[in-house]
Amino acid sequence: MIDFLPWEGWATLGVTALIVCALIKNWAPADAVFLGATVLLAALKIITPEQAFSGFSNPGVLTIAALFVVAAALRETGVLNYIGDHLLGHSVSEKGALGRLAILVVPLSALVNNTPIVAMMVPVIIDWCRKRLISPSRLLIPLSYLAILGGTCTLIGTSTNLIIHGLLLNEENMRQGAAMGLQFFEIGKIGILFTLVGTTYLMFVGPILLPKRKELLEQLGDSRREYLVELLVENNCRLIGQTVETAGLRQLPGLFLIEIDRDGSIIAPVTPDEIIHSQDRMVFTGIVSTIVDLEKIPGLRPATDQSYHLSPAQRRGRLLSEAVISPTSPLIGKSIRNANFRAMYNAAVVAVHRNGSRVTNKVGNIILNPGDTLLLQTGTHFSQAHRNNPDFYLVSDVEDSHPLRHERAGIAVVVFLALLTLMVFNVLNPMITSFIAAGVMVGTRCVSAASARKSIEWQVLITIAAAFGVGSAIQASTLGNVAAQALVAITHQWGPHATLAAVYITTVLVTEVITNNAAAVLMFPLCLQTATVLGVQERPFIIALALAASASFASPVGYQTNMMVYGPGGYRFTDFLRIGLPLNIILCVVAIVGIPYIWPFD
Repeated sequence: MIDFLPWEGWATLGVTALIVCALIKNWAPADAVFLGATVLLAALKIITPEQAFSGFSNPGVLTIAALFVVAAALRETGVLNYIGDHLLGHSVSEKGALGRLAILVVPLSALVNNTPIVAMMVPVIIDWCRKRLISPSRLLIPLSYLAILGGTCTLIGTSTNLIIHGLLLNEENMRQGAAMGLQFFEIGKIGILFTLVGTTYLMFVGPILLPKRKELLEQLGDSRREYLVELLVENNCRLIGQTVETAGLRQLPGLFLIEIDRDGSIIAPVTPDEIIHSQDRMVFTGIVSTIVDLEKIPGLRPATDQSYHLSPAQRRGRLLSEAVISPTSPLIGKSIRNANFRAMYNAAVVAVHRNGSRVTNKVGNIILNPGDTLLLQTGTHFSQAHRNNPDFYLVSDVEDSHPLRHERAGIAVVVFLALLTLMVFNVLNPMITSFIAAGVMVGTRCVSAASARKSIEWQVLITIAAAFGVGSAIQASTLGNVAAQALVAITHQWGPHATLAAVYITTVLVTEVITNNAAAVLMFPLCLQTATVLGVQERPFIIALALAASASFASPVGYQTNMMVYGPGGYRFTDFLRIGLPLNIILCVVAIVGIPYIWPFD
């Protein structure tokens, strides 16, 4: 029999519905929504102030904060870039690149939080696709999905697992039992199978369903900015002795080699079999992003400090950047003119890319939405000033204004391997281990203290921590218990497998609407109560929650990495639905069949 829901339960249900509505309608950033809801529930005395703010001291939340710093150190020392460039760079075909991407991204995402992995790989993939005239939309959704799948293999692969680990520790402490939480490889018992099935689907079915969209710079056509630049081949340049064609200078997207100045002799037009010599001065005309790629080649540098734009109206020293509007950006809902973009960011919007097509409205009148990709003309320090700005995800190949700390790469790798060893063998508490690793990274200058602070995504942490209060209210108000009784009443005639399936599917639907971490916190009390009502072990439901909360494949909204590739790939919402919905169904079957086999109900 289903218990009567008291007024506290109805109030919590109303607040929860308001949270969902606010997130769907983008009324306010997620951190403000959850913080406001938690304070409201505490004001109604449904939860105590201690329960409302317990999430800010939760071990899972604090572990995530420390791991942001560790990931920043691996990025700042060039470790992640080195791995990405060298593994993907050897691929010659789209399918080969997808296979190498899986080999790289899945293990990395299991060992490093998957968000920085995607942030690092997006420009690598776009650059690789440009050089081979392949649409980035063929690889960017697989990148996000592989990162999500890899994150389901270990405790630290995704913030969702760490949040559930923290919730479980709190629950076990309240029961005054041995607080174990999730073990490092525990979820991997099913997560590895989850990942293998998902990767196989992406390899063989994905290419059939993935769209072929033009890249943003290609869509701009005649309106793209072209520059003239002269590059000098220094004595140590690796291009010396190669032909223009073998050096990869013939099919550069948006760039054309006009002439070579060799000791005062002009070679024009330049043939594909022309040999590159030391001290050659090569003159190119084209778009900035490809020129920047050339300048990254060691031994190839601007011949002089003077280079001029083909359009005299453009200011010297300006660059093009692509920036994706984040879901928490204050720019959302504003027109570019009213957003005062130039004053706020010292940048001018050239064009807006939305859902795979150019926006034909006047630029100043365009109302900005989450996932919009902006093509910006910026100052030279834009990337450094805004690389960690929560308003944007920067995805362009703009040269960073400060060099990577390559000389510290070895130290960063050693510290990271030590972190993994201590976590795998449970030598220390994961939170303490993570903070030690973060401190050593800063102390050994693998990442500066300023960069470490900027690397922490405070809005993500506040959202998660505040959501704990909502989870406590669901449990304290008996809403979770009543919902669990209703769920069991509907499914009990088919056994616990049906109830597990209902919990999994419900979590997936909630995740697709209000993001993974929020879904995990909101559904956790329901999982515990469902197991209690059924009189079975709670572990199968906890594992199902961890998998389902990460299984955001049918929508770009539910998972941060999906939003990060949404704009750069030129995707539409239906692209995620077309390729993600079948994947969700397949993985649902895998989870429902596999979880009870590994974690029995009795």
